[in-house]
Parts: sequence; structure tokens; C-alpha cells
Amino acid sequence: MDDAMRAETVMITGAGGDEIEAYLAQPLERGPVGGVVVIHHMPGYDEPTKEITRRFAARGYLALCPNLYWREAPGASPDDAAATARAAGGVPDDRLVGDVGGAAAHLRALESSNGKVATIGYCSGGRQSFLAACRLPLDAAVDCYGAFVVAAPPEGAPVNVKPVVQLAKDLSCPLLGLFGAEDQFPPPAEVAQLEKVLADLGKNYSFLIYEGAGHAFFSTDRPSYRPEAAKEGWERIWEFFGRYLDG
Repeated sequence: MDDAMRAETVMITGAGGDEIEAYLAQPLERGPVGGVVVIHHMPGYDEPTKEITRRFAARGYLALCPNLYWREAPGASPDDAAATARAAGGVPDDRLVGDVGGAAAHLRALESSNGKVATIGYCSGGRQSFLAACRLPLDAAVDCYGAFVVAAPPEGAPVNVKPVVQLAKDLSCPLLGLFGAEDQFPPPAEVAQLEKVLADLGKNYSFLIYEGAGHAFFSTDRPSYRPEAAKEGWERIWEFFGRYLDG
């Protein structure tokens, strides 16, 4: 079967040489193929994110999702791990870059890899996908409604992060951004600001804003799910990765 795959929990080397848990899905009897580092959303390393990881493998890509909360709560449930991470202010940016870099290296080392690796992230992972693409050599990156790229979080937000728009000059690869017109984190005005920065720098990017969609419109298990926007978004992702990861 064309969509045959194997999915399993593995340990990878992350930031600082730490061994962290990750979820690996890979197609069977295909290769060489590109790889995708899936950066989970703030709710954590949960089953919906693992389902997305398997979806990439079914499509013919190597896919790896590192558990960014492993150090704070090894073996804990996704809800408990996410609560622990939020209490600590979220994942430090330098550690995130190290963990994503380790995941990318793990994918490139697989026998069926063609050497190309992209990132994709949702919610907080969208910001982190952009951050990783500015700090690591990647072949493509997708930002799905990542907030706090341009503006700092409001007071009382569950993450302690700073804007990273100033890193846009170092963007190493083409960037696809998928956003909702009804979203407040990020609102369309901030998306427009980021777009202007990228345009002024001459970067290779494409942004799409979906009317009637708010935050987390890809999440099939949440009231925010918008089927039409999600379907169109997935088509854009497949087209984008087909261009930059295949071959």
C-alpha cells in the first residue's frame, strides 16, 4: 500500500546533548524522501499532534515530533506536561532551536532520507517553526498561526517569550504562513507587519489568511476547526513541501 508506514516512540539527541523523547513516523518501502519536523502546539505532545505526524508519513515523508516538554515532565500526560511547561514560562528559545536541530539531524541520518528537512508548527509551534528557520539551515518552513513573532505576549500570558521578527534577515528557507482572519494571536495586523518585513528583505515567502477562521482552525478535535480552511491549508502544505522537499 502506498500509505503504509511505521510509527514509534524513539529517543533523540536534543539541545545540550540531552536525550529526549520523540515520535517518529516513516513510510515503508519508499526512499529517498524528505523529512518534516513537527513542532507541537502549546497543549503539548498529544495524540492530535501524533496523528498529524502520521499524516505526513502517509503522504510519503519522514516525520518526527520531538517532545519539547520532556525535561519538565518525562512520562507525564500531555495535559500535565503542558501545565508544567506553562508554569515555567514555556520552552526557552535556545533550547527549542537545539531540539529542532537535533530532530532535523535525526531525520537526515535515516537511511531513507534525501537530506532535505522542513519544519511545521501550530500555535506556539508556528512561532517556533519561524524561529528555527531563522537559526538553522532548513529547506522549508511552515508557520500555522504562530503568535508573538512580531509582538510580545500580553501580560498574564502563559509563555515568557520575546518577539523574533528581528531574526527574519537570517531566514534560511522558503516560508509558508497560514493564518485565520478572526485570530487574535496573531491578529491580521501583525501578520501584515511580518509580511512587510519579509518583503522588504526579499525573502521567499507566501502568506494566506482564511476568512471566517480563527486560531487553531486545523484542530479537528476543537470547536475552532474550520473544515474548508483546513482543507485548503493542507493542499497548500502538500504543494509547498512537494516543491521544496521532493526530489
